[in-house]
Amino acid sequence: MPSFSLRGFVGPWWFLLFVLLALFVVGYLLAMRRRRRDTLRFANLELLEKVAPARNRRRRHLAPVLLGVSLVFLIIGMAGPTSEQRVPRNRATVMLAIDVSMSMNATDIDPSRLAAAKAAATSFVSDMTPGVNIGLVSFAGSATVLVPPTTERDTVTQSINGLDVAEATATGEGITASLAAIDTFGNVVGGAEGPPPARIVLMTDGKSTVGMDELVAAQDAADREIPISTISFGTDQGQVEIEGERIPVPVDDVTMREIADISGGEFHKAASAEELRRVYDTLGEQIGYQVERVDASRPWFVLGTITALLAAAGSLLISQRSL
Repeated sequence: MPSFSLRGFVGPWWFLLFVLLALFVVGYLLAMRRRRRDTLRFANLELLEKVAPARNRRRRHLAPVLLGVSLVFLIIGMAGPTSEQRVPRNRATVMLAIDVSMSMNATDIDPSRLAAAKAAATSFVSDMTPGVNIGLVSFAGSATVLVPPTTERDTVTQSINGLDVAEATATGEGITASLAAIDTFGNVVGGAEGPPPARIVLMTDGKSTVGMDELVAAQDAADREIPISTISFGTDQGQVEIEGERIPVPVDDVTMREIADISGGEFHKAASAEELRRVYDTLGEQIGYQVERVDASRPWFVLGTITALLAAAGSLLISQRSL
């Protein structure tokens, strides 16, 4: 039987028909009681049991009971039950902002942070629902919009595979460049409905070292109602070799969490390639689909119709046997 909640009905006033149904049941029971009383008054009990055994008398109630059950199903159907259903989004914008600073060469993630990031981001883009436009921003010492929002997945995946490291980390610039790309795209495709809902997916592995304050950029995103989902990627044991010197490159979970909190997004931690894939899978489910309430009355009408037919068949069968 379909599941439902009172909050999920379009026309709950149809449930008032249950009052009439209850009156029908009470009337039927009273009629049966009166009929039995009249029968016992004028009939011999031994003769009654031979002519109409108890099992036959019980069978006579089958059709009315089925009819009552049918009415219950039909009343629920008329009340317009709804259910939640995941449906692909047909308009949305996602900017992937990926850190390509030198720390992404760290091998605490096998084979390296950057290689694992490329693989996970490529899978994320390829699996995204068709109605979502995806763009790509890379940032190190500065930020570059490599691909403006588009539904062409091959363009984005090719750019991801071409990412290479550079010096410094300008996280704030990466956010700002993503916001600019979203604004430009929204102005082009906005129309009467306005720009599509947008989100930034920011993946970085360390502290910002140059450029504007990333928390100021996060506030700018919040002011535009564009949440930032942050992925803090890597471990505290990460190191890179620069000019023969081993330099620690720990992740900056604290700042990434602050960016997410300020902008209204979610913080994710990924300390392995597998965890990063799971994070991207989660984001793909959140971004690519939305939950809508859809009509769920058909199963109730089907059940009501089938039960009504059974009631009619039972009534016919009992009438034939009584002839």
